[in-house]
Amino acid sequence: MPELPEVEVVRRGVADHVVGRRIETAEVLGSRVARRHEAGPAALAAALTGVRVDSARRRGKYLWMDLDDGQALVVHLGMSGQLLVEDPDAPREKHCHALFGLDDGKQLRFVDQRTFGGLQLVEMLPDDHSNASIPSVIRHIAPDPLESAFDLRQTLTRMRRKHTQIKRALLDQTLVSGIGNIYADEALWRAKLHGERLTDKVSAKAAGEVLAHAATVMSEALGQGGTSFDALYVNVNGASGYFDRSLNAYGRAGKECRRCGALMVREQFMNRGSFSCPVCQPRPRRSR
Repeated sequence: MPELPEVEVVRRGVADHVVGRRIETAEVLGSRVARRHEAGPAALAAALTGVRVDSARRRGKYLWMDLDDGQALVVHLGMSGQLLVEDPDAPREKHCHALFGLDDGKQLRFVDQRTFGGLQLVEMLPDDHSNASIPSVIRHIAPDPLESAFDLRQTLTRMRRKHTQIKRALLDQTLVSGIGNIYADEALWRAKLHGERLTDKVSAKAAGEVLAHAATVMSEALGQGGTSFDALYVNVNGASGYFDRSLNAYGRAGKECRRCGALMVREQFMNRGSFSCPVCQPRPRRSR
């Protein structure tokens, strides 16, 4: 599933190629892509015809376009969703589920092979974390570490009030958004903390370092186009990222730790893999 840097790369592409454009034609193919839009695909296409895209914004892994009618088009990328800007006469992708003809002659396409993603038109509501408005369906999502609305002190306070594993806290999108499994492992490796350390037992300094490392590693990944393990994760021009070559923890089980040389391990965590160094990141002692 794409993580924050991948979504931000797509957002920047939309900002460059779609913002300021008016949608002259809209076609939504099938009900699944519009399943979150209660009125259905035909109503969604009709509502989007004629509107102008005023901005492209993101919070965590959530992407949306602000429209000139005051609503927002939320784009759920799911496991394999793509937004592609192409010429109208370009061959239509096999899994293309929506096409939007723009007033500059280009076409914005939503392609989703695994069909977990979709499009949703929603109202905007005041944001609890900033002076801006935000789509109603993501008001419960906390700001991410790369947002200006992110409050480190408040996040640390809320995190350390919880009695939970620090990796679980990093993945809690209501606490801090945008940090997925890959970047949580990378941040914890850089901070030399095991993911099972408890948040109320970790110092504010150590917890702050983890969040700072999360922001740093995601910024580094963003500079390289994101972390692409799957050719499906591309920007609006179809280019994949390659930060996976720079990972220090995720996916490196059985390989030498780049810091101490010990063999990295993979452990089961929340139905997914968790990667760490057994020497640099010692597992916390379990109380009897």
